[in-house]
Amino acid sequence: MSYRLPHSVLASMLGASLLIGTSSCVSTKKYKALQQQNSDLQASKAALEQEKTRTEEELRNNLSNKNQQVNQLNENLSGAQQANSALSADLRTKEARIAEMQRILEQKDQAVKALRQKVADALLGFNANDLQVNLKNGKVYVSLSEQLLFKSGSTKVDPKGQEALKKLAAALKGNQDVNVLVEGHTDNVPIARGTAGMKDNWDLSVLRATEITRILTQSGLSSTQVTPSGRSQYVPVAANDNPTNKALNRRTEIILTPKLDELFQILEQN
Repeated sequence: MSYRLPHSVLASMLGASLLIGTSSCVSTKKYKALQQQNSDLQASKAALEQEKTRTEEELRNNLSNKNQQVNQLNENLSGAQQANSALSADLRTKEARIAEMQRILEQKDQAVKALRQKVADALLGFNANDLQVNLKNGKVYVSLSEQLLFKSGSTKVDPKGQEALKKLAAALKGNQDVNVLVEGHTDNVPIARGTAGMKDNWDLSVLRATEITRILTQSGLSSTQVTPSGRSQYVPVAANDNPTNKALNRRTEIILTPKLDELFQILEQN
């Protein structure tokens, strides 16, 4: 005798079986999806960690470079400060030397003015047209006319001229800090032919300067501080176009220059 389940029961059992199969199928898909998602997340995490590592390394490198740059800047700054200190010290030294030079120049200016006054006082009484004492370019110029010193074409100093030269020598005697340059000057008129010992105005101007130098040294000036020179007709004070101007050009200039040894020593130090 066979037993059959009712149709309702069979239907229920079949539905339950289908439900279980469907539920199992859905869970597997979700699981695989979750697995894929997890795998993706792991890969993303690894990529982020690599990016983090790379970023941290870049930051460390950048920081190291910045530190090196800062150290280099500090070294440069230190070197610049040292150089600035050296320049400042050098500048102070130069300023001190300049101040010393200025002091010496001022002293020399005062000495030259005092010398000019002393010479002028010593030569008082001579005709102003024949003898002048001037201050020019830091030097004292004593200009003596041919009329005071020489006869035309002569190299022998007249007594009145000798008197003036001796007074000048007395005023300068003992003053070794003054160089004395004697310059002979002529006009442009050639000397007479056959003048003994002379070919031209060069000879005339040099011989006159030499004769004046001899009188100055015989009157007490040191031979080491007096120098004769002749300029002939080539440094006129006026155009040689009339007798008055030619007379002005026939002259002797005695140029008194203070020695500047101290100043030159400072310049050599620079």
